[in-house]
Amino acid sequence: MSSSSTLSQDSATPYDATTSQTYDGTAPFPDDDSPAPRRRGGERLYVTVTAVIVVLPFLALGLAAWLLWGTLIRPADALLALVLYVVTGFGVTVGFHRGLTHGGYRAARPVRIALAVAGSMSFQGDVIGWVATHRRHHAFTDRPGDPHSPYRYGTHLRGQLRGLAHSHVGWLFRNDPTPAERYAPDLLADRDIRAVSRAFPALCVLTLALPFALGWAIGGTWVHATTALLWAGLVRIALLHHVTWSVNSLCHMIGRRPFRTRRHDRATNLWPLALLSFGESWHNLHHADPTSARHGVDRGQIDPSAAVIRVLERLGWVHDVRWPTQDRVAARRT
Repeated sequence: MSSSSTLSQDSATPYDATTSQTYDGTAPFPDDDSPAPRRRGGERLYVTVTAVIVVLPFLALGLAAWLLWGTLIRPADALLALVLYVVTGFGVTVGFHRGLTHGGYRAARPVRIALAVAGSMSFQGDVIGWVATHRRHHAFTDRPGDPHSPYRYGTHLRGQLRGLAHSHVGWLFRNDPTPAERYAPDLLADRDIRAVSRAFPALCVLTLALPFALGWAIGGTWVHATTALLWAGLVRIALLHHVTWSVNSLCHMIGRRPFRTRRHDRATNLWPLALLSFGESWHNLHHADPTSARHGVDRGQIDPSAAVIRVLERLGWVHDVRWPTQDRVAARRT
């Protein structure tokens, strides 16, 4: 199990320490903080694969609309989409994020592996790469070194609009890999997590094959299988992608900031995303107290991921949960 003590958000070695320390909070980020470029062939392959992952679900949505024109979506398709959205979504929020990235709790080995598998089926990248990128985001939030800050191009209007697109999806196309050796050495040393990471391509196939097979089993025809694949496979993946990316983008530009964060860190709380993101959009508290297992700490702030962790704790499947205390929360309020 990873812990924030493995790589604290203040102790990570910057790509460019001098630039990061002198950043004034308004200027565009310099372009000299990226690692050496990939070889030309590798760069084209990276961009091609990323484009397929980003664009294909939306093409699928158009195809689904064409196939189902004049008819209603089948209840089985909607149910499958909901179940897989919840399973893979909690894999990301409870497994990838609050557990493996920040060490908000410690899990029994089967639970840790199951959550890592579920998160991998979200199509958001292999578990080690995901964790490394997110730890780097916390190490350099909204300053040079942050892989997906909406302030990369400055704080003027044009820069903000360009930055919003960058933080939402554009960063995926940049030649800016995050070294796992630096940001996730604990996961590289974990043979179970390494195995899940290597299995990522197979898990991507599984997350699409599963709704296709279940649609066929329920309906008995290729049409039922295809519509299940489109709605419970590709469209479900697209929705979860954009909810996750919205936390990267919108939750650093729009919303309230009731808690203090580090200099330049502009993480916000954005309540409309709370349910779809399973509590991840209470982002301001998360950046004020990254290891907290609960992000929605105020009255009425729904946090389904924290509820799942609570259930797992009561079952004895997770322990050493870092629940927020009143004093700790009060100390971080503005």
